[in-house]
Amino acid sequence: QVQLVESGGGLVQPGGSLRLSCAASGFSLDYYVIGWFRQAPGKEREGVSCISNSDGRTYYGDSVKGRFTISRDNAKNTVYLQMNNLKPEDTAVYYCATLVRTTTIVCPKDPSEYDYWGQGTQVTVSS
Repeated sequence: QVQLVESGGGLVQPGGSLRLSCAASGFSLDYYVIGWFRQAPGKEREGVSCISNSDGRTYYGDSVKGRFTISRDNAKNTVYLQMNNLKPEDTAVYYCATLVRTTTIVCPKDPSEYDYWGQGTQVTVSS
């Protein structure tokens, strides 16, 4: 069974950093992508970043490009989102999600295309 567990959220001051983790299991030997999304109160779910094991490419939303970095540790089956220079507008619940297929895939931008989601982790940026 596919499972995703996020961790690493918390309270940080503007300009600070956090590293989120997404521990993934249940889809070894498949092709997959891991995407990070966030949702703030009253706003739609927003794509933040994504990484694919099909081509190894990474993708970033315009609002986080240059500040956030996605990476993975294959041995630990974990994907990380390093968030630097955090701003109050980054405050949201952050989710990781995955799309698993038997053929190569690239990161979809539409969250509705993802099959499995974690429970989310709260990130609050405030002084």
